[in-house]
Amino acid sequence: MPQATPRSSLLDARPSVFLLAGAFVTGMFLFAQGGCGGDECQDAADCREDKGPPASNTEWVCGDTRCEQHSGQVPPPDSGTDAGRPDAGTPDSGPTTVSVQVLAFNDFHGQLEEPAGQILTGVAPDGGPVRVNAGGVTYFARHIAALRATNPNTVVVAAGDLIGASPLLSGLFHDEPTVEAMNLIGLDLVAVGNHEFDEGSTELLRMQSGGCHPVDGCQDGDGFPGAKFKFLAANVATGVDRTLFPRYDVREFEGVKVAFIGMTLENTPESVIPTGVAGLTFKDEVQTVNALVPELRRQGVEAIIVVVHQGGIPTSGSLVNECKGAGADGLISGAIVGMAKGLNDAVDVIVSGHTHQAYNCVIDGKVVTSASSMGQLVTDIDLTLSKATGDVVEARANNVIVTRDVQEVGAVKELVTKYQELVTPRANRVIGWVSQTLRTQTDSAGQSTLGFVIADSHLEATKPANLGGAQVAFMNPGGMRAGIAQGEVTYGEAFTTQPFGNSLVTLTLTGAQIEQLLERQWRPSGATLMLLPSAGFTYAFSASAPVGSRVDPASIRINGVTVDPAANYRVTANNYLASGGDGFQVFAEGTNRLGGAVDSDALEAYLKAHSSQASPLPAPALNRITMLP
Repeated sequence: MPQATPRSSLLDARPSVFLLAGAFVTGMFLFAQGGCGGDECQDAADCREDKGPPASNTEWVCGDTRCEQHSGQVPPPDSGTDAGRPDAGTPDSGPTTVSVQVLAFNDFHGQLEEPAGQILTGVAPDGGPVRVNAGGVTYFARHIAALRATNPNTVVVAAGDLIGASPLLSGLFHDEPTVEAMNLIGLDLVAVGNHEFDEGSTELLRMQSGGCHPVDGCQDGDGFPGAKFKFLAANVATGVDRTLFPRYDVREFEGVKVAFIGMTLENTPESVIPTGVAGLTFKDEVQTVNALVPELRRQGVEAIIVVVHQGGIPTSGSLVNECKGAGADGLISGAIVGMAKGLNDAVDVIVSGHTHQAYNCVIDGKVVTSASSMGQLVTDIDLTLSKATGDVVEARANNVIVTRDVQEVGAVKELVTKYQELVTPRANRVIGWVSQTLRTQTDSAGQSTLGFVIADSHLEATKPANLGGAQVAFMNPGGMRAGIAQGEVTYGEAFTTQPFGNSLVTLTLTGAQIEQLLERQWRPSGATLMLLPSAGFTYAFSASAPVGSRVDPASIRINGVTVDPAANYRVTANNYLASGGDGFQVFAEGTNRLGGAVDSDALEAYLKAHSSQASPLPAPALNRITMLP
């Protein structure tokens, strides 16, 4: 397989002009890098990148470093003319390669409305970050359409977690709105991710085949047709030589075949409640792909793309088309690296996900990409395939930001509006009462009333032995986006407080690891990020002590009993923290992981159980963390 070549710049993309117009960062990059300059080119791909799609019935040709449009129409066999042929009387063998475009994304999580947060695009003259708003399915649809228009040989793929852990607008309707939106957009293939199993395999099969929900029915009143796109699950076995969904899909372009193998991470059962994956076996990703290569080769397939819900970790602050990280040679780290090196060299491209990161890499000769999450990016992958051998001659990738300076797609906007109108009365449903406002603001010790209530709800949801056997829960302050006002609490309010749709994970840490976790709240840089513990967990720290030794180990107690450094404890956190988010890598070292409820569901259940109009939930006392001099 030839050396794959990723595109290094966000602005080396070839979407239509409106995708780039008006963006300050675009102008800066073009000024600095210049593209191929004027009409200069090296091949037809350069022309298409710099000038966009050619006129109807023509194609770009790079001759003498200049871009020219030549007729792409072949005269009928009996036309009696040699017009359009390069040499009259000499048979025209036609092009020797075919161009295929793969548009990829991952971890969409039902994010139909504009997500919070921005995408980093560079550094301002004053040294500060330059960021842009990104995402929203109506804009996402326009970007996909514009990119698709540049090449008729286009396949749109997603690397898992298309649904599951979704915001209210999609999650309330069991993610039917997201499936319907993707039908309109023209998604072709999606590899299953761990969150596809949040409601179990039977419900996931319904997403493919359609039909009303067995309990809630068709809440939108017009039925559910199911996905027009295909789910793939090469490593999810239901029996001997049987998988939940097809292992792969083979597409043919101008006589050349391309295979797409789709799968999820082998450790999916660790992040899903047992009932969600009952009867399923999740197999090793590398072994699964490598075993399929001979089968695909027998079908005449040489070009292989793996779409997998597993990923890597870049360096914090990396741009979307970089590959910097703490791994070998300064590249990204994480499970995807070992996977790329272990996969058969027949694999040309790996579309990844799961870590919600953006990167554009070449690892072991394979292009490896990820497009952040929530529909904020689209990875544009260009393949040049040999018609003679069927193999990939060149592979290039570019992460394109889904900006909001484009026209929304009307049909998708109508769909979103429809569900917004349906969700409003449900969002206004009262789920509890609080006696005073629960705030995100913290006191001098880093405690907040809202953080404590959420942590308490997480502990209660995972305390039963069959749901995790949790002894303590921790909440991250960044996971709380709004307070809850005094009085009645609506479902919409509670969901707005925790809009990420994170699922709960219960894991085992030693007492010594819990101490390490607490010490990590203070960073060598001077930054502080305090975790919010559940009721019954207390400790003290010295604000003046050196970073790394501020917590008194003897003060760490669970229900009044000092934590034993050598003993094991069951700890709950949302899946973001549980994977090492916010720099709390100790969580990632936890063992015996068990996935649990979605965080917003846990909060609703807690409010219903502990409040009423006559007896609203009191704000918890801020006495779990003691700050000493």
